[in-house]
Amino acid sequence: MKKKIINWIRQVLRETKAKGVVLGVSGGVDSAVVASLCTMALGRKRVLALILPCHSNKDDAYYAKKVIKKLGIRYKYIDLSGVYDKLVSLLPKTNKLALSNLKPRLRMMALYYFANSFNYLVVGTGNRSELTVGYFTKYGDGGVDILPIGRLLKCQVYRLAKELDVPKEIISRTPTAGLWAGQTDEGEMGITYKKLDKILKQYNNIKKIPNKKVRKMAVDALHKLSPPLLP
Repeated sequence: MKKKIINWIRQVLRETKAKGVVLGVSGGVDSAVVASLCTMALGRKRVLALILPCHSNKDDAYYAKKVIKKLGIRYKYIDLSGVYDKLVSLLPKTNKLALSNLKPRLRMMALYYFANSFNYLVVGTGNRSELTVGYFTKYGDGGVDILPIGRLLKCQVYRLAKELDVPKEIISRTPTAGLWAGQTDEGEMGITYKKLDKILKQYNNIKKIPNKKVRKMAVDALHKLSPPLLP
């Protein structure tokens, strides 16, 4: 699995003639795994990590830097909290979901700023479990060029993390997108990764998934994985 993904990353870079990759490192297991794979595929000098807090838990940056230091890759720390606050002050009042989705979309803008500056590709950190049920922000953390672990279930990501020697304290962290205080991935999805992975292992065709909640989430998320509709 590791070798296949590493070779795929190298192949994509050759085909696109990109000089390197840029990705957001959040302090979570997914970004740690993707950063490790990219470093193994391209070398330390062709990988740029961005730490992009936006009213985030301070622990996120701590663990992100731990991964970056271990890999020896370059990084930039850019606090987007002020930009977020200014943008919110210019917009009419709305609901929590609309406000929280501004954060990954601001991060996407920062990632592409560096990608355009250096002729890099933006690397996403989404996995198959999250992509299938739409647990990502369209044109936010879903706005990327490549998704190296996009075919892997969350349980496979954890196994790969151990293989890649990702620090244990990062592997054991509660998965969260950091959209608001106390927010967790499983709480937001309304299902545990263990249960979700078990369902997705058995059913590749989402329309045949017997679990009504998961089937509805997957069907409703199809537009997120499709190009814009044209008349």
